[in-house]
This record gives sequence, C-alpha cells and structure tokens, in this order.
Amino acid sequence: GASHPMQCRGLLIVLLCAAPAAAFYLPGVAPRIFKDDEAVNMKVQTLISTEKPLQYDYYQLPFCKPEKIVDLPENLGEALAGDKAQTSLYEAKMKVNQYCKVLCRKEYTSKEAKEFQDFVTFGYRGNMILDSLPLAEINTFAYQDNLNETVQVYHLGYPVGLKLDEEDAKTSKDSFVLNNHLRFKILYNPFQKSDDSFDTQSEGSFIVGYQVIPFSIKHSYDGGDFNKETALTSCTNPPSNRFQTDTPMLLDAEKGGEVIWTYDVEWVQSDIKWASRWDVYLQMTDDNIHWFSIVNSLVILIFLSGIVGLIMTRILRKDFARYNEEDLTDEERVEANKEMREETGWKLVYGDVFRPPPAATILSVYCGSGVQLMIMSVLTLAAALLGFLSPANKGALLSSVLFFFVLMGVPAGYVSARFCKLVKEPNHFKATLYTGLLFPGVCFAVFFFVNMVAWAKQSSSAVPFGTLVVLMLLWFGVSLPLIFFGSYLGFKREVIQVPVATSPIPRQIPPQMWYMSMPLSVMVGGLLPFGAVFVEMFFILSSIWQHRFYYMFGFLGLVFLILVITCAEISIVLCYLHLCAEDYRWWWRSFLTSGSTAIYMFLYGAYHYYSRAHPAAHVDVLSASIYFGYMGIMCYAMFVLTGFVGFISCFFFIRKIYGSIKID
Repeated sequence: GASHPMQCRGLLIVLLCAAPAAAFYLPGVAPRIFKDDEAVNMKVQTLISTEKPLQYDYYQLPFCKPEKIVDLPENLGEALAGDKAQTSLYEAKMKVNQYCKVLCRKEYTSKEAKEFQDFVTFGYRGNMILDSLPLAEINTFAYQDNLNETVQVYHLGYPVGLKLDEEDAKTSKDSFVLNNHLRFKILYNPFQKSDDSFDTQSEGSFIVGYQVIPFSIKHSYDGGDFNKETALTSCTNPPSNRFQTDTPMLLDAEKGGEVIWTYDVEWVQSDIKWASRWDVYLQMTDDNIHWFSIVNSLVILIFLSGIVGLIMTRILRKDFARYNEEDLTDEERVEANKEMREETGWKLVYGDVFRPPPAATILSVYCGSGVQLMIMSVLTLAAALLGFLSPANKGALLSSVLFFFVLMGVPAGYVSARFCKLVKEPNHFKATLYTGLLFPGVCFAVFFFVNMVAWAKQSSSAVPFGTLVVLMLLWFGVSLPLIFFGSYLGFKREVIQVPVATSPIPRQIPPQMWYMSMPLSVMVGGLLPFGAVFVEMFFILSSIWQHRFYYMFGFLGLVFLILVITCAEISIVLCYLHLCAEDYRWWWRSFLTSGSTAIYMFLYGAYHYYSRAHPAAHVDVLSASIYFGYMGIMCYAMFVLTGFVGFISCFFFIRKIYGSIKID
C-alpha cells in the first residue's frame, strides 16, 4: 500500500527536513497530502478485547469482505505482535461527505450469529487504520471540580456490538445488538504554503484525525431485489444525521437473520497540525502518580545508599587506621585492636571467598546473557527517548528490542568467557554454546508453545511460519557467531585478577541464624527493587491490556535506573551481612537475591490478569497460557538482567574489600 511508506523513506525525510514540524516525530511516516476527491484507503486491522488476551483477524467474523482480501506488508515487530492490516470495502473520498452508504447485505446463519454473540460478550472491538492513524472512539469528559476543563479519552476501534440487559432483551435471552452502522468522522487540515517543510507544488489536505461513532439500526428498504444502489427507507432523504426508524439491529443467536451494513463519512476541518495529530493518543493524564512513585523509590534508594556508604567507610577507615598506627598512643592501639576483632567475620573467610560455586559455568553464562539484556534495554530506552520508536511506526519497539539483543552477542560472549576462565571451566566450546542457547532457547521454547496455542485458537497473535524462520536466522545466523567471536576475545584475555588466593581445603561454615537462610534472604532481596518498579509496571500492563499506546519512556528510563541501582545495593548489603556471619557462598545468592524481583513481577502480572480478565477467560486455560507465556518470557529476562546486576556489583564489592586487607 502506498500509505505504508518504507522506513527508509521516513529516515530520508528526517535527514532532509530538520524543520520543527517533521522533527517532532521521527522516522516511520511521511506526511501525505490528499487532493480533493482523492480516494483515501480505510484498512481493517485486528479484533481486540480488553477482557481477553487473544486477538483475531478482522475477517474471523463474517463481516462484509472484499472479493480478494489483501494482507498489507508488515515489519518483524508487527508480525510478532499479530497486528495485520487488510483491505476493506469501506470507501471514502477526500472532503466528500457521504451518508448511509451500503457496504453489503448479509444473511447470517445461527452459527454465524452465535459467533458474533461470543465476540460481543467478551467486548471485542474492530480496529481500522487510515493514513497510519488508528480509528478511535473519542469521548470528552469534564473534570468534576472544573466543568470548563475537559479531557478527551480515546478507545481504539469500535465495539462489535452490545449485550442487552435482561429488561431490554424481551424477545429472547440470546439476543444482542450489532453495531451495523459506522459514522466515520475524519478531521483534515488544509495544506498551507507556510508549512515550508514540504514541497510547495502540492494542493490538498492532511488527515489529522480518524474517529468513529457506532450505531445499531435495523434498516428497511422497499420491495424487490436488494443491491448496493437500493434506497434504504430507514435513512431520510436528503441524507441528514437522522434515521427514520430507530429500532436497534437485534440479532438472535438462535435464528440468525438479515443484516444490512452501512456507513457515513463526514469530513470536518480542524486546526490540528499534522505533527500533533497523535496528541490525543499520547496525552498523559496521570503524571502525578509517576512522580509520586519515583520520589517513593528514591527514598528507598537513598536509604540503601546510606547503608552501603556506611559499610564501605567502616571497612576502609580501618585500613587508614592501620596505616597510621605509628602515631597512636597505647590506649588508642588497644581500642583499635578491639574494633578489629569485632570486625573479623568477613576477614576469616578470605581463603574461600573466590572458591568457584557449584554450577559455576551456568552462572557465567547467565552473566553473559545479563550483559546482553542490559545493553539491549539501555539502547532501546535511548532510541525511545530520542523519538525513534514513534507509535505510528507500529512494531518498531519489538523490532528494535530484537535487533539490539541479537547485535549485543559480542559483549555477551566476552563477559561469559571472562567468568568461565575465572571459575576454571576447561571446555570453552561448551561454555560459549550455552551462552548462545540457554537464555534465547528457553524464551524460544515458551514462545513456540504460546504460538501453538494461538494457532490452535485461530488467533491472529499466532506468528506466521516465515517469521519463525526469520527469528531462527537472526538467532543462529547473527547472534551465535557474534557470541562466539566475543567469547574468543574473552578467552584470549588474562584471568580476572582476584586479591586473595583460594585455600585448598574449604572452611566449615558455622550454623546460621534462621533469618540468614538462603530462601528468606533471596525473597527479601527482591521486594525493594520490585517496590521501585511496581507503579510503572502497572501502567505498562494496563496499556498492553487496554491496547493503549505506552509513551512514557522518560519515566521508564528513570525507573529502570532506580531499579538497577537498588538491585546492586540490596545485593551488596545482604552479601556483606552473610560474609560477616562467615558464610562465603555469595555467588549464586547474590544473583538470586536481586533476580527474585522477577518472581514478584510475575505474581503481580498474575494478579493483574485475574482482576482484569473476563470471568469466562479465567477458566479458559489456553487464552490464559498465552498471557502467562509472554509474561513468563518478560519476567525471565528481568530475572537474568537483575540477577546479573546483583552478581556483578557483589563481585566488585568483594574484590574491593578483600583488596584492602593485609593478610599475614
């Protein structure tokens, strides 16, 4: 389709016109000028619901179809998200108002009517798109305390129909109303010569809004055979906004029946500029909550930083005291020695603190994947903050996450190789292969399972076979070779220097208090970082569920920074407490302590599902497994990322403190 300009052209436009109008929202979509009377292309997209995680192709329901349905080209991210655009029968011409145009007339069997009823029960909405703008139902609300100040709230798409209340449905318990008449309200902004960022030859207008008001009308017509030109007696002549009979289009699921699908097109001139046509979708109504949550997290952060600072100054102060021993009086010396003895817990285990843990190779491999995820997150956030992932460019976010992940194979291989060498892993090839297969392999397995489920349910979220092949190629053709190259560089380097030698015989660990046990300290460690991201996670989940655009990347970047620092500090504090109790098994513990943040995230995601989803979707194991499958992949990535942060910060902390003591 011509209205899906290639991304390259979008990039060119950005490079060519750094004018403010185009600079606001970077690649993806070039402004398109429509001449008067020019046909504009309304395309249909998916059927989505806020109460069920499955989405379907638009023509899964027996709507009016064109003779040949054309799937429009999509990028990798759209294919993964299942956002497929297809051609439709809706026709409109620039600035030509049309009323009561017949789309088609269909006779529905009881089976088809039942299908409509199922979709209506779950609140499914049909999505459409015009010149890259998504169709939306826009409602205006006034604030209670200030009635003049209004806020516009959008819902993507239009509801397929409405379930009737008991008292309305007199006829049969199975009847429901079908929205068979759509009034499209298209806002346009005439092209002005002053919009100098575009070529000056053009006449015409930009499309700056695409809204819909759905109606349910039982149409009637006079006699004879029905064709597209038949005059409907239910529409007044000449066309106005009125309909003669206002009985809603009831469809009985047991009997089926005839439905005539119609639509209006109204063009409304608007002073919205092309560059700000997305504002209604991206407005922020609740930024106070975000600020509140960030201030809240900062308090936790300052508290933790204080503790870490305290530990570091105590340890390092002792050293300075030792270096300045000559100038001390006898009393001060006794005092200093007494203090030294109190502090000895962690110093006693110096011979064991760098002893490789069980499954050390797997830990090194996770560190490699952690670095990969960390750099990927930072780059994706940076791209989003610079405006490269504009919402009009659907699928850009998912595509960029994938590409950044695949391209960061070199640091992954390098880091995992450095740690494998430290823990004396003899088989370099095995270690590298694990790095390339362990994290992506688990994700791909879950993804494949979710895909089978979606495919069985005929949902459009099922990824086409071609996309799976592309993913495999990215994984084995790009990511793996890069990981091997990084690992080759890593194994060539010297072993990481550690300040103390490991003793040949492991020291016995004294019995620990109950509150120092591994499971407890791991679960406590995840609570604080989860507290920091909890509010932002609520917004991300809500925008996924409600199919809204998530656009608060500034907040997300801040929250991500707070998350990383909190994970590092909580791991260091707990690690120090365990070392003081002469427990030197810090390797896996430090990884799991901050990694357990992901467990809380998953539990919160589950709570979110059961509070949001339609009661019937609770028992639908298959559609729940799609949600929990994707949730699991997200949380698994979070686990590896936060675990790596905890581990690496403990590693440097331990290297620092053991580097500061003199061993006799």
